Amino acid sequence: MTATYTFDVFTSLDGFGAAGGNWTGYWGKQGPELLDHRLALYGEEQRMVFGANTYRLFAQMIASSTEASDVRDPWVTRMRSLPATVVSTTLQGPLDWPDATIVSGDAVDVVARLKEESVVPLRSHGSLSMNRALMAAGLVDRVQVTLFPVITGQTGADPIFQGAADFDLELIETRTLDGHTQELIYRPTLHV
Repeated sequence: MTATYTFDVFTSLDGFGAAGGNWTGYWGKQGPELLDHRLALYGEEQRMVFGANTYRLFAQMIASSTEASDVRDPWVTRMRSLPATVVSTTLQGPLDWPDATIVSGDAVDVVARLKEESVVPLRSHGSLSMNRALMAAGLVDRVQVTLFPVITGQTGADPIFQGAADFDLELIETRTLDGHTQELIYRPTLHV
């Protein structure tokens, strides 16, 4: 049996993973339900999978943050304590992540092998280009979208599915957090 792979992503309604301007983390829309849910989600045994750019971004954000910042929310601290695989042809160790290993090679090959070998589920938060490639290869079992109630038409950055293949999505779970943030979990299949 192969491990389940979840592509976990935060987004604005218009499909951006981040924004410039005066937006803050979580677009300023995080609430206690969201934060508690994320902590519980990351409390489960699993292995994180990151591309090199996302790993660099997380490591830099954590290193430059203070204990009181959003970057150090308990779920992020928990995520950082999970074992992680960083797929990269450019990074060299040691990594500033407690239990991370670098695996060189094509992400499709690396994740296909991880899915066969892992005894725990796999999860990737972010890593947009890597996860678009994994979706196209049929390796993503679940797309977990946390949809924040904002439109960032002028300041949006990091379009999540720009350049992705076409997919049909089967909604398998949904919840509303803090009365305004939606979590939608889909099973993707390549649209032919």
